[in-house]
Amino acid sequence: MPIVTIVILGAGETAAATARQLAAAQVAARVVMVDEAEAVARGKALDIAQAAPVDRYDTATAGTSDEAAVVGAGVVVLADRAGAAGEWADEAGLALVQRVARMNDRAAIVCAGVRQRSVIGRAVHEAGLPPTRVFGTAPDALRGAIASLVALEADTTPADISLLVVGRAPDEVIVPWDAASLDGRRAIDVLTPPAITRLETRLARLWPPGPYALGSAAARVIRSMLTRAPRIHVLEVAVPREGSAGGHAAMLPARVGPRGITRLEPPPLSVRDRVRLESALAR
Repeated sequence: MPIVTIVILGAGETAAATARQLAAAQVAARVVMVDEAEAVARGKALDIAQAAPVDRYDTATAGTSDEAAVVGAGVVVLADRAGAAGEWADEAGLALVQRVARMNDRAAIVCAGVRQRSVIGRAVHEAGLPPTRVFGTAPDALRGAIASLVALEADTTPADISLLVVGRAPDEVIVPWDAASLDGRRAIDVLTPPAITRLETRLARLWPPGPYALGSAAARVIRSMLTRAPRIHVLEVAVPREGSAGGHAAMLPARVGPRGITRLEPPPLSVRDRVRLESALAR
């Protein structure tokens, strides 16, 4: 029986999708949503609990407005607030991450949203948190969307596609096609150059992923963390930027464990793609 508690900061659409996916995965004993709109957080937690007998999971769920719920949590997710406030981002998001880090000095802080790049970079380069501890999962949702697009082009299923994504969304999305595979074959042997060009022109339009895709990606990464699965994910990670005290974040492949990122995986890039990535990281 899992003993970990996962705390999700927010009770918006992405937060609720993440909570539902984590509850169904049964990788934690308890999932707690924290939002100033406590009634909304409690209501969504109750909805998830009421679905448990039908979907056959027994993860406990709860909603509260007390940020102290992060004390002792195994994983903390930075998501979106109920109502118009939306994602935890910018100064408010950074301040929340700093409060969480003071209350819990061990839990990984998983950023599930699409507007949290600066929070990740500044949490590491300004607030001094380890880069292995604070990272984003939205790029893994983008990778899933790209795989679906490739599947349509190649007349196959997304499950049969293996690919990575690096760079910075939405305008600097790089897919190393030489290292991608479809049904066990190299993508460049299946997809014609015009097909790859068509796919490249559509990548930016896949950003941002929707709340359900973001929630699924966050839950998928957290499941790998807690089960120590050897899967490689595409994460938003803090990287240094010359001439910038704050640094920033970029999409890179990585492996994860219970405390966060265990290893960055050097992406297999062609000379052209490596130049593109270095250019993206420099901006």
